[in-house]
Amino acid sequence: MKITNLHDFLETFFKSNQCELIQNEQGILTVQLTEKMDKALMNRPFYWHYIKSTGSQGEPMKLTFITNPDKHDETGEWIHFGSPRLQQIMDYLQKTSKYLKLFQKVDTEQHTPLYPWLLTNIKINYEGKQKKDEIFSIGLNLVNGIMKVEMMHLLDNLPLQQSISDYCYPITPLIKLKSGFKRIERVIDDYIQNQDHKWAEEAEKTLQEEIEMIKHFFHQEDDELQLQKEIDEIKNRYTPIISYEVINGGLIYLKDHHIT
Repeated sequence: MKITNLHDFLETFFKSNQCELIQNEQGILTVQLTEKMDKALMNRPFYWHYIKSTGSQGEPMKLTFITNPDKHDETGEWIHFGSPRLQQIMDYLQKTSKYLKLFQKVDTEQHTPLYPWLLTNIKINYEGKQKKDEIFSIGLNLVNGIMKVEMMHLLDNLPLQQSISDYCYPITPLIKLKSGFKRIERVIDDYIQNQDHKWAEEAEKTLQEEIEMIKHFFHQEDDELQLQKEIDEIKNRYTPIISYEVINGGLIYLKDHHIT
């Protein structure tokens, strides 16, 4: 259900932002950034300010990502769930593409219906003794209720645009957006509920052990306020918490009821 293939997710992200994929095989992805993506990801404001002031043509950088753990030692940037670079990409998506409305490009001279799909990309955060993230991409057909996982991957080979093609017309959703999102939330809730939560039990155990240790060395003449402060810090560090947030999403109108 989750996006287990981070490589596919990155491929879709960079292709949708008009970046050329120079190498794309066996867990290695080399990308030629556009100027826009260089400014967004490479933190070179002084370089681009200088280039603009001289009227020169800037040179966006290339990035090589290693997504295959077996090739961790290859030349490139090791990227994984929870890595700062992936979080940077997530932040960029939140700022620039929180909500999209796109249509599949269709070449036709016949009246063709396009069916509405609610696309939602969600990040689940697990916090406790250790931290972990999972990314989900879910599509819900707002006419028949069909739900697809790894929706971003399924959309990868479909030409999408901001305007509807000639002779095409959008089908009115039968499922309201709010109701559709509630359905997706229930899927996420069920997924979380059915996971092995041993990690949370271990976090709770460590939490109690740390508190008992502090209390053991606490003396009456010590500052009780300081003791409570240390206990609160331990609780903030180890209390197991699961939360999720929408990275981005949108309404995607597609030619087919079913996509595979």
